[in-house]
Amino acid sequence: MRTILGLFLTLAAFGCGYSRPKQMTQAGIVPVVTAISPVSLNHGGSDFPLMVRGSNFNGNAVVNWNAAPQSNTTHPMANMLSVMIPAADIATPGTAQVSVTNPGSTPGGPYGGGGNTPSQTSNSMTFTIQ
Repeated sequence: MRTILGLFLTLAAFGCGYSRPKQMTQAGIVPVVTAISPVSLNHGGSDFPLMVRGSNFNGNAVVNWNAAPQSNTTHPMANMLSVMIPAADIATPGTAQVSVTNPGSTPGGPYGGGGNTPSQTSNSMTFTIQ
């Protein structure tokens, strides 16, 4: 009888369909750009600081210049980002798209668990190179 009960419990444990829960994906915070300053410059100028105002900027948010993340993004105050744009990026007349990305997070953390949050990118604003 004990052998049959042990066999039954073993089969029940393997056959119950238990598996480790999958990591849940949480929605990321979408940043919003409301203004950039300056909005235009003459071509052929030197490096310049670009200020980006908006909301929902994470602490690790980065400014994108024509979709290229600018690693030198700083956060001088709440709802504002600053980045130094190199002279090469305004060497010829045209336009550039400015946006902000809140990078995603990865599962884990110091105690395991955590969440998987995808990167979120804001609306774009147009910078004019005259």
